[in-house]
Amino acid sequence: MFTTRPTLQGIFGMVSSTHWLASQSAMAVLEDGGNAYDAAVAAGFVLHVVEPHLNGPAGEVPIILAPAGGPVRVLCGQGPAPAGASVAYYTSLGLELVPGTGPLAAAVPGAFDAWMLLLRDHGTKPLAEVLRYAVGYAEHGHPAVERVGETVESVRELFETEWTSSAEIYLPGGKSVAPGGRLRNRPLAATWRRLIAEAEAASAGREAQIDAARRIWREGFIGAALADFAARPALDTSGERHAGTLTGDDLAAFTATYEAPVTYDWNGWTVAKAGGWSQGPVFLQQLALLPDELPAYGSPDYVHLLIEGSKLALADREAWYGDAAEVPLGALLSDGYNAARRSLIGERAAYELRPGSPDGRRPRLSGYAVAAGAGDGDGEGGFDPLGVSRSGVGEPTAGGGRAAGAGVGAGAADGLADAVSEVDRSGATRGDTCHLDVVDRWGNLVSATPSGGWLQSNPVVPALGFPLGTRLQMTWLEEGLPNSLTPGRRPRTTLTPSLALRGGVPVMAFGTPGGDQQDQWQVHFFLAVALRGAVRGGLDLQGAIDAPNWHHDSVPGSFFPRRMRPGSVTVESRIGAGTIDALRRRGHRVTVGDAWSEGRLCAVARDPESGVLSAAANPRGMQGYAVGR
Repeated sequence: MFTTRPTLQGIFGMVSSTHWLASQSAMAVLEDGGNAYDAAVAAGFVLHVVEPHLNGPAGEVPIILAPAGGPVRVLCGQGPAPAGASVAYYTSLGLELVPGTGPLAAAVPGAFDAWMLLLRDHGTKPLAEVLRYAVGYAEHGHPAVERVGETVESVRELFETEWTSSAEIYLPGGKSVAPGGRLRNRPLAATWRRLIAEAEAASAGREAQIDAARRIWREGFIGAALADFAARPALDTSGERHAGTLTGDDLAAFTATYEAPVTYDWNGWTVAKAGGWSQGPVFLQQLALLPDELPAYGSPDYVHLLIEGSKLALADREAWYGDAAEVPLGALLSDGYNAARRSLIGERAAYELRPGSPDGRRPRLSGYAVAAGAGDGDGEGGFDPLGVSRSGVGEPTAGGGRAAGAGVGAGAADGLADAVSEVDRSGATRGDTCHLDVVDRWGNLVSATPSGGWLQSNPVVPALGFPLGTRLQMTWLEEGLPNSLTPGRRPRTTLTPSLALRGGVPVMAFGTPGGDQQDQWQVHFFLAVALRGAVRGGLDLQGAIDAPNWHHDSVPGSFFPRRMRPGSVTVESRIGAGTIDALRRRGHRVTVGDAWSEGRLCAVARDPESGVLSAAANPRGMQGYAVGR
């Protein structure tokens, strides 16, 4: 079987991430005696530096961890809506959607505290040792990947005229960084150096220093700077300047939390995901919707089945997932419910958004989501099936009100729309996400999907070197929905790392960037691993990552401006002309992308019998890398 790279194997440690410098930094920590959790934290902070267009320290990160011999746990680094963030307040501003950029879209930052809890509770290294890689790359620079400069250019006008603190870092001398050019962020390096110095001055103990760093983030110089900057009005995708709702009290009150994962058993595997405040259970329901006998792997029948099952699972996400109401996961994942849902899958592509009625409950969708799915799916109004909205920004909504994009000038509209686009034909990303997985020689596994706080999400806080995030854009400005904007409740996130077990033993950690596509691409990867056999006595991770991939857009997008395109399916050209023609005959509106354009998967694994470790990474975009020995 042809693969772009070998599946790496060894017995010491394995890392896979969406950037080679993060992978190698994590490996350096393992070589220095650290464990998987030390390595993951080091890699996470490096990703904040080297992929600033995809994540930042004030973003969020869900983490799934499996300590050797211990239970699988979810560490939630998704912050809630601030106390002042209510539907009534946002609609009083004339908005029907939370803006896609700017302070109004900022939730309480969650990533930093989650990384610190992971390091304190499961790591072994001092704070200074795991941060030194990120500090070094921020201070001395790193070769920029292509998308950093391209993203900056897409928002150049905004940076030069409005978000001037961002221009100071990302447009030095008026120029964006060229591909391979050295990019520095000295203010960020200074922030981490001061944090380390103050934490070390507070205590001599490792755990106490980490807790001191958490207090500094919440209530010290970092928290004060974040709260101060959130209160300053900034231009957002509404075309107006708004201050945020985030305050010092919100920052001081937040801590990351541990919780049990949601799991589903399928053909001898158990898959663990974050709960219904994420889209993670969508992965599990797609497995629950599969029949006992699957069509041949990769056949038109197989692809059609997975597309239609995913539509049903994501429709249930729209009606039932969120943190503002109980999520009936037991019913949503039950055999009887999914047998009934499976019967809805026919020979033709479905165009309707069809949530179910678990336990007889009547589903309720956002009025905006219903309106988004009411069109014929022809892509008019500036909608791009790959997630880029341009001319459609700011058009009137179905209710006749003003969407959170109206009134932006032409140049700003294009730039701000680019800021929330997710995946393009090259396989690279803008305003998307990162991912990392680590397994060590002791059998610890960790999977994390850091995101938010992108350089194009909010103005850079000049005293810190990074911006706030925009996760509140995923909530609805309608009362009574599971994902309604609600003070103290988490916005439903698309971030969804995965961990799989065999016989109750953790064996594989994996994940991908990609917004609403994450649990589509991950299911395809997982089934490729489960159905296509082994390589050199282990799981064929690289072959599963390299396999042709696809996604559909028959669900309201989680990112502003929340569009959907009923019946749309985007496939890699490598899927084959026969499959493409067969899908079109079944009514799918197929867009053929480049041969290597769908997914950015990472994965690591451990054979519990031999102790052999494996790793693989996505070749698309020429950025992800696995390392190990």
